[in-house]
Amino acid sequence: MTSSELNPKVDFFFNKASQWKEEYGKLQTILLRCQLTEELKWGGPCYTFQGANIALIHGFKEYCAIMFVKGSLLPDPQGILIQLFHGPQTVRYPYSTGLEIYAAYSEK
Repeated sequence: MTSSELNPKVDFFFNKASQWKEEYGKLQTILLRCQLTEELKWGGPCYTFQGANIALIHGFKEYCAIMFVKGSLLPDPQGILIQLFHGPQTVRYPYSTGLEIYAAYSEK
C-alpha cells in the first residue's frame, strides 16, 4: 500500500503542538497510508476521500485521537469507538491515552 502525500498547509498544526508530537506523527502516517487526502480544515488536519471528510486528528488534555466523521456508521464489533458528545452526532473515536489501540494499524 502506498501513502498519500503530506500537505504543507497542515505542517503548522504539527509544528505548534507542545503535546502529542510523536502520537500525531503516527496517527498522520496511519491515515495517509489509507490513501486519504490531507487537508487543513477548522484549524487542524482533516483527511478526505473524493472530497468527503473521513477523519480528523484532534488532541485533548489527556489524549489524542483519530476522530471519524461518520463513525456511528462504522461497524464496531470490538466496541472501541465512543461518542464524543451527547446527542445525535455521528463522530466516533477510539479512546485511548496511548497509541496501543492503533498499534495494529501502524505496522501495516
